Amino acid sequence: MTLIKSISGIRGTIGGPAGDNLTPVDIVRFTAAYVRCIAETRPGKKLTIVVGRDARISGPMVERLVEGTLMGCGADVVSVGLCTTPGTELAVAHYGADGGIIITASHNPRQWNALKLLDGRGEFLSDAAGKRVLALAADDSFDFPAAGALGRVLVRESYNERHIEQVLALPLVDAEAVRRRRFRVVVDAVNSVGGVVIPGLLRRLGCEVVELNCEPTGEFAHDPEPLPGNLAGISDAVVRERADLGIAVDPDVDRLAFVSEDGTMFVEEYTLVAVADYVLSHTKGGTVSNLSSSRALRDVTERRGGEYFASAVGEVNVVAKMKETGAVVGGEGNGGVIYPELHYGRDALVGVALFLTHLARSGMKMTELRATYPAYFASKRKIELTPAIDVDKVLHELKTRYAGERVNDTDGVKIDFADSWVHLRKSNTEPIVRIYTEARTQAEADALACRFIGELGAICGC
Repeated sequence: MTLIKSISGIRGTIGGPAGDNLTPVDIVRFTAAYVRCIAETRPGKKLTIVVGRDARISGPMVERLVEGTLMGCGADVVSVGLCTTPGTELAVAHYGADGGIIITASHNPRQWNALKLLDGRGEFLSDAAGKRVLALAADDSFDFPAAGALGRVLVRESYNERHIEQVLALPLVDAEAVRRRRFRVVVDAVNSVGGVVIPGLLRRLGCEVVELNCEPTGEFAHDPEPLPGNLAGISDAVVRERADLGIAVDPDVDRLAFVSEDGTMFVEEYTLVAVADYVLSHTKGGTVSNLSSSRALRDVTERRGGEYFASAVGEVNVVAKMKETGAVVGGEGNGGVIYPELHYGRDALVGVALFLTHLARSGMKMTELRATYPAYFASKRKIELTPAIDVDKVLHELKTRYAGERVNDTDGVKIDFADSWVHLRKSNTEPIVRIYTEARTQAEADALACRFIGELGAICGC
C-alpha cells in the first residue's frame, strides 16, 4: 500500500518499507516537519502541541513516537490520551496550544493509522500549511535542539468529560427535554473511543444505554465506516432490545449515523439534514455541505428561509466555506455535523445532543421524523485505481461528454441532472475513485452509479 501524503496529514498501513507504508521512520519525519511548519509561524516561541488518539491497536506505539519526536524538536506536549477527533480539537483551544496531532485513520480498517494535523485554533491545517508540511518532510535538513532545549509533557489527562460538559452547555441542547423522553438507545462504537464518550453523554442525558462494541480495544467488530452495509448488527439489536433508536460512530467519533426504532437506517446523509433543520428552526442563517452531500440539506435550508452553499469535499473546505458565508451549521453527508457555536469541526457528540433534543421536542418516533424530510436515495460506490489510469484525463472526458448539463469541476466532476446527480472524484485518503449518486428512488440511484462505472471502464479501456 502506498503511503498517502496529503495536506490533511499522512496515512497508511502499519509496517513494511519506509516511504511505502506508515512506519516509525515516516511518523518521526512527518511529526518533525509539522513542528517546523508551526514554528515558522511562531518564531522564538516554545511550542505546545496537543496529542490524542483513537483506540486502534497501533495507537499506543504511534503515540509514543509522536510525543518523543515533539519533545525532541523542542515542543512541549499536552497528552489527552484516548480521545475523539473533536475532543482533541477542543483541547487545543482549551489549553491555548499552538497545534495538535490526532492519531487516527478515521473510518479506515484496523491495519491503518494516520496523523491528522491541527493549527492553533484546533482546526485542520490550511491548504498552504499542509503543502508546507509536505515540502518540509521531503527536505532532509532537519536540525534538532540540544538537551537543554528539549520539550516535556506538561499535562497528561483525559479531555472526554470536559468535551461532554461543553456539549451539554450549548443553549440549543435541551437536556431536560431529552431526559423526559427516557430514550432507550443502542450504541455501536466499533470498539474505539466512541464506546467511552457516547454512552457517557447519553447517560448524562437520562438515556438508557445498550452497549454494542463499546470496549475500546481497537479490535473493530466490523468494517468501521458507519455505512448501512456495515450496520446490520446494530439494526438487529435495536429491534431486539425494543430501543427507540440506535447510534453508530466511526473510530474517531466525527461521523454519526442513526438507526430508527424499526431497525431501518435513518441514513447518514440525514444526520446533518435533521440537525440543521433543528438549528435553523431557532437560528436564522445558511448552511454548507460538500458536493457529495444530499440535496435534502438545500431543500430544508430553503424551507427555513436560509441559503445553502456547496464546498469541495473535505472538512477544511467545508469549514472555509462556512466561515466565508457565515453559515450557522454545516458538515458532510457522511454523518459529519459542524456546529460553530462550539467549534469548527465534525463532532458526533454535538450531533447526538442536538438530534436528541430535536427528536424529544418533536414528540415523534424516528421513522416519523425521517418522513418529514425530502426523500432522496444515494448510492456510494468506488473503484480501485491502478497506476495506468489517468484519473484527471478520465474526468475531463466525462466533463466534455456532459457539457450540456450543469457541471461543477470544483472537486472532481459533479453532473446535475433534473432529478438526480452524480459526483466522481479521487479520494484524498485512499487509492480509489468515489462515485456518488442521488436520485428519487434507490433503483434510479443504483442504476445511475452503474451507468457511470460502465462509462469509466469504457474510457479507461478496462
